[in-house]
Amino acid sequence: MKFLVVDDHAVMRQGLTAVLLALAPEATVLEAADCASALSLAASHADLSLVLMDLTMPDAAGLSAVAAFVAAYPATPLMVVSSSEAPADVRAALSLGAMGYVAKAANTSTLAAAIRLVLSGEVYVPPFMAQAAPDAFTTPDAADALTERQQAVLALIREGVSNKEIAYRLGVTEGTVKAHLTAIFRALGVANRGEAARLTRH
Repeated sequence: MKFLVVDDHAVMRQGLTAVLLALAPEATVLEAADCASALSLAASHADLSLVLMDLTMPDAAGLSAVAAFVAAYPATPLMVVSSSEAPADVRAALSLGAMGYVAKAANTSTLAAAIRLVLSGEVYVPPFMAQAAPDAFTTPDAADALTERQQAVLALIREGVSNKEIAYRLGVTEGTVKAHLTAIFRALGVANRGEAARLTRH
């Protein structure tokens, strides 16, 4: 496996690298201190398994670093690791295509669990979002913005149908089903099938 850690603080990069190597001792961990370096490294390493990126970079205002990376390498999972615990930042990062969001205040076990979840193809939403203001959550109406095929996948999720069975019923591969699930989780702001089903069950 190969990871890329993007943060302008060397101590933070070292800490994240240690967590990654504890999870996968055989992994290669690359480091970048700014967005430009991260994009350059990604161009040279097409086999990245996961990118851990701070929300803001010295050479990129706001969330533009996350947006730039996801736009350039949409097939590479990216997880934000930030000091911000603002629900708006979490929603914004996920809407841009991040597969997860972890606060820097989180403990090592939480970070490791989030990394495992994202590597498995799911979206990680931090627990503190549960205490966020009601408007921090996506309403069931957000399901209306899903494509027709995503709506079909969501309907089968509510029935408790497995990925394999969904693929069979819709005549697609399991990989395609997983891609639809990722898009659904992002659109609804949820982390897994159960939350998606509960949020959209009328």
